[in-house]
Amino acid sequence: MTLTQTVAPEIAARAIAIRRDIHRFPELGFEEERTAAIVERELDTLGIEHRRVAGTGVVGIVRGALPGRVAGLRADMDALPLDERSGESFSSEIPGRMHACGHDAHTAMLLGAAAVLQNERASLHGTTVLLFQPAEEGPGGALPMIEAGAMEEPHIDAVAMLHVDVRLDTGTIGFVAGACNAAADEFHVTIAGRGGHGASPHTAVDTIPCAAATVLALQNLAARETDPLKTIVVTIGTIQGGYRNNIIADRVFMTGTFRTQDALVRGELEARARRIVENVAAAYGATGTLEVLYGYPAVVNDGELARTFRAYLGVTSSLEVLAPPATMGGEDFAYFAERAPGLMIRHGIRSVAKGSVHPGHSAEFRVDEDALPYGIATLAAFARGVGAGAVWGGPGAP
Repeated sequence: MTLTQTVAPEIAARAIAIRRDIHRFPELGFEEERTAAIVERELDTLGIEHRRVAGTGVVGIVRGALPGRVAGLRADMDALPLDERSGESFSSEIPGRMHACGHDAHTAMLLGAAAVLQNERASLHGTTVLLFQPAEEGPGGALPMIEAGAMEEPHIDAVAMLHVDVRLDTGTIGFVAGACNAAADEFHVTIAGRGGHGASPHTAVDTIPCAAATVLALQNLAARETDPLKTIVVTIGTIQGGYRNNIIADRVFMTGTFRTQDALVRGELEARARRIVENVAAAYGATGTLEVLYGYPAVVNDGELARTFRAYLGVTSSLEVLAPPATMGGEDFAYFAERAPGLMIRHGIRSVAKGSVHPGHSAEFRVDEDALPYGIATLAAFARGVGAGAVWGGPGAP
């Protein structure tokens, strides 16, 4: 028996229709009123109790008839601020808004899994909490949902999410134990000097060459100050400075991102970067300041949860389960996984024939909809396994 055989065709078809509807009318973080209303409508149709949290977040609860643990399933709902160029017949109808990361598919697949679980609740162990989350792309909806009690009443014992991934072929999923995403922190650098005429540089303190040296020097954080076996990315994304060709700039402002997977490396990074910014600036006769805006922590998959779910799938399905390498992308699912054993599952959507080859956050991004039944089945399998104690059993499992 394969996982896809457990998903009725009408459930898969409904999920695709919902996905296309959401895709046509994308909404940014904490603006997902229409999307949340669709979720609530579908849960009402299924007879699943639900409540609003954190503005546009929705929590649904499927209660199995048999005793067991509580599984959490999370899907994000928000879109990205860019114009779509995918060529899909159901492309975004909102200028400057696009579902370019698959959150429309995530939401639709969780609704599909809800239908599967609700239909079999008479034989279902435990309870499943459905977490429809706003604002993953920013400013972050996971923490507001958690603070509003989304992981309590009932208390979630283990939680999982799916994320579409063009690295994996349709029909496959993948996950690994340990860090699978990175902490995503933003930093701002300001270089201040003294302006002047471009023909008389000796009368000024030029911030342009100082900024260039700072960009290069910051790469030493990765090249020379971090264990080569640890992961770190230092990226400068913007540089703003100067007025015209013959004016020496008195100020340069830069922004960038730090990406780390190791908490110790992350904790030491700000002090090291500040030392470089301040001392390089001093060497040029300027002053440099650094501000770090801490974002999502790294997603760390629980080792026991990963091991037992892989074993459970090996017994209950013939789905190909891979072990894709970690990425340096950010994900606020990390907050859920800090409060309960968590598992971020990569969901294969790669199909050259369907044009599903472009990375997330691309205006050409597409999702191979043939992949949706695999995602629905994977989410339902996680809920079944946790509820019955076959996945992350431990003390007190039924």
